[in-house]
Amino acid sequence: MTGAGAVGVDVGGSKVVAVLVDDSGVVGDRANRVTPERTTRPRVVEDVIVEAVRALVSRHDVQAVGVGAAGFVDRSQQRVMFAPHLSWRDEPLAGRLSQRLGHPVLVDNDANAALWAEHRFGAARRAGNAVMITLGTGIGGALLVDGAIYRGLNGMAGEFGHMQVVPGGRPCECGGTGCWEQYCSGKALARFAREAGSELAGPDLTNAAQAGDPVASGAFDEVGRWLGVGVGNVIAALDPELVVIGGGVSAAGELLLDPARSSLSETLVGRRFREMPALVAAELGPLAGAIGAADLARRAATGAR
Repeated sequence: MTGAGAVGVDVGGSKVVAVLVDDSGVVGDRANRVTPERTTRPRVVEDVIVEAVRALVSRHDVQAVGVGAAGFVDRSQQRVMFAPHLSWRDEPLAGRLSQRLGHPVLVDNDANAALWAEHRFGAARRAGNAVMITLGTGIGGALLVDGAIYRGLNGMAGEFGHMQVVPGGRPCECGGTGCWEQYCSGKALARFAREAGSELAGPDLTNAAQAGDPVASGAFDEVGRWLGVGVGNVIAALDPELVVIGGGVSAAGELLLDPARSSLSETLVGRRFREMPALVAAELGPLAGAIGAADLARRAATGAR
């Protein structure tokens, strides 16, 4: 085996990514797996996580394992209480993974992990108070307050994706209707394009928009507009120094951020009388959640502050 560090795992609605990370936030190796389609058997996803982590453990010395999960994680960072896009309901994920892998395991919300990575190594490293919005299959969110992740009473702070923005609107996997992520996410992006006559999705849709395709560009404009609306609500409530946009959809960069900034400048309450926080793309890209999960797990295992 070569190398040493912590393994971070990002578990999303469509893929599982495991990375080996050193204490400077540098990724040395990775293993990708596909997240199984929605299933009533939670351990199917657990098996995929174990497979990805073992691929890295077989090649490297590993101190600890951190998992960033797209769901509500309790304050103890041990249990996934609810994952709208997966089948986890009150799952003792950290304990089961630790038993199977033979390493200490910490579980956190994937957006919390991503914001921690950006605070330690990326776009938010100079900020004491920041918000992160992650755009993937759905929307994740996280808060940094005085240099620490704010988790709230139940460990579930930052679930901005399930704010209702359209009363009686589109049904959401969480059981509600009109949630922000139904209008601003990877799924929403593909749906807007499909409704306008395009079958493109993911990177193909981004490439088409960058090449000037009007349908693809229009889909990004629509998602960007809704991004600005939701970010405006978050800023009105929290007044942060910085808003960082991450997740897979954020790879589109200014295609998404330009319409978001325009929408934000038109809708934010008191916009003429306040300093606007910067709205920026995550520097660590789609791996931010995995990098942050690894760093959180390493710090917990070593007692670092």
